[in-house]
Amino acid sequence: MSLHEAVAGCADAADVSGPRGPEQPSVVRYARGGAQVVGARGSFDLCSISPLAEALDRAAAEHSKVVLDASGITFADSSLLNLLILTHRTVDLRVAAPTRQLCRLLEITGVDTLLTVRPTVEEAAA
Repeated sequence: MSLHEAVAGCADAADVSGPRGPEQPSVVRYARGGAQVVGARGSFDLCSISPLAEALDRAAAEHSKVVLDASGITFADSSLLNLLILTHRTVDLRVAAPTRQLCRLLEITGVDTLLTVRPTVEEAAA
């Protein structure tokens, strides 16, 4: 079972490259400093987590170090926390530049003690 299937509860593939509206979450992937970076923008909850889950799943399958650029995440709930924990179990996952809301969520749940969190993508990829 892929991370996408575990988090989203389905086996269909998410299209992370399709057009996105201003309210839709978006995900991009690129290489930086020996790591695969997954950049996320928008709101991520149970209804919108699939593109991010698919992108992290693919990145984890192809690289030993994955960085989530969380600077564009405007909202996150337990779906994102679950995804981060599951991804961390399979690959060296680092979270870069989390927004204030995401920092607070990581802190109050204790997930910040499990994950490597860095202020920039460059520091996380190093």
